Amino acid sequence: MGQGVSSEVLQQRLGRATQAAETAGVDALFVTPGADLRYLTGYEALPLERLTCLVLPARGEPVLVVPRLEHAAAEASGAGDVVKIATHEETDDAFALAAGLARDALGGDPATVGVADRMWAEHVLRFRSALPHAHQVTAGRVLRPLRLVKQPDEVDALRRAGAAIDRVHERMGEWLRPGRTEAQVARDIVDAIVEEGHATVNFTIVASGPNGASPHHHTSDRVIEAGDPVVVDIGGTMPDGYCSDCTRTYVAGGTVDPEFARYYDVLLAAQIASCAAVRPGVTAASVDAAARDVITDGGYGEYFVHRTGHGIGLEEHEEPWIVAGNSTVLAEGMAFSIEPGIYLPGRHGARIEDIVVVTGDGVERLDTCPRELRVL
Repeated sequence: MGQGVSSEVLQQRLGRATQAAETAGVDALFVTPGADLRYLTGYEALPLERLTCLVLPARGEPVLVVPRLEHAAAEASGAGDVVKIATHEETDDAFALAAGLARDALGGDPATVGVADRMWAEHVLRFRSALPHAHQVTAGRVLRPLRLVKQPDEVDALRRAGAAIDRVHERMGEWLRPGRTEAQVARDIVDAIVEEGHATVNFTIVASGPNGASPHHHTSDRVIEAGDPVVVDIGGTMPDGYCSDCTRTYVAGGTVDPEFARYYDVLLAAQIASCAAVRPGVTAASVDAAARDVITDGGYGEYFVHRTGHGIGLEEHEEPWIVAGNSTVLAEGMAFSIEPGIYLPGRHGARIEDIVVVTGDGVERLDTCPRELRVL
């Protein structure tokens, strides 16, 4: 049901979303394909020019509007067990249909509607025409708080995803060695991510030598040399929709550069300190500072060029953002990455990343493969 999510859980999510919309003064939500739709219905819908949209009124029954040719897929996902499904034909005005369903449920025109944060602009404008007197806001203001705190079943899903990507890192010695290109290593990693239980591969960063100084380098035809530090940042989506994301930095045989070894020790201390700083009641900014202060004190502050982490769940990147200035107070069930990095332009770089979840009195690391430097 819902790709591993029970209909009971989905009904609870829909109920919480309805209550949150009413509390926020939003008369109806229009949720198009993406993580929010999957969270509420279990349906991983294709984003198409044809409208697929969950109409979720603050009063009344939710209805999933789908093109006729997608009806079978919506039913197969289990969405029909938790919401009504209404289909539209090729020549129908699907936006008028969705707007009409909202009016019928509410007993009149909605004053304020929430449109999905990642709804296509042309769809936003079509809804504006269908409901010309409604004030549009983002649905995220209603749904974000619900998805921000993971329920136990979601934490279990993230735990399984973490274990699966850890198994790939544990096999890195099978592929990462001098004489191979980054692209060759990445192709092997892609196969392993699927072999270890993921449904899809979201990204594979294999950044060797000077390429490691670019945090979002992907892969290239550069041949890995003996002694090269290699940043390997990998992640995928499990069959239930929850994501993995874990980074380790390796040395591909040979002799370790003394400068690299020195700042890797600083980085490891920073990553451990940041993980240890996680607990209910502290701010996201304080967790960022825990890593940044160690790196700055170690003399490498200018080379830590990104935030310490990002939330994760049905999306690889979602709130909370672990970054300076974010006053979000951490609560039990929030899940995010801790991934400080040090990058020396033209030379090499390193990053260590774990997914963690806030517990009742501290933190649990969901990635448990060794963080210490491995020479393969």
